[in-house]
Amino acid sequence: HSSAATNTGDFSAATNTGNYSAATNTGNYSAATNTGNSSAATNTGNYSTATNTGNYSAATNTGHSSAATNTGNYSTAKVEGKESIAIVTGKDSKACGALGCWLVLTERDERNVIIEVKAVRVDGETIKENTWYKLKDGQIIETEEWK
Repeated sequence: HSSAATNTGDFSAATNTGNYSAATNTGNYSAATNTGNSSAATNTGNYSTATNTGNYSAATNTGHSSAATNTGNYSTAKVEGKESIAIVTGKDSKACGALGCWLVLTERDERNVIIEVKAVRVDGETIKENTWYKLKDGQIIETEEWK
């Protein structure tokens, strides 16, 4: 609980399983992973992955060709590097990305069963850059980050 795992080297991993924790990595080809609720996994290296499985958590990646994934309910995934992907699979979760990035959004019912999954590219027109999206009633809608 209340812990941090930090790594600045290339080809490295920062992993944390505690709640209210942070896993951070700045190296290329790296992974920042967290399984605790209300946690953050952040990565700034290219070709890297920030992954979070806890509810109410955030996965962020700023490196090019990278991924931010979040499987927890009520969580977020954000990518800022070119040709990256943000994936959310939890109930009422949302994703955001830079121009040219991909967002994969999942909608679940009240029993947490998957209803729909959609993938979209941030084109700057239909899907806007640095705007939060979620899937609701089968439609991709804009939303606030923490609403």
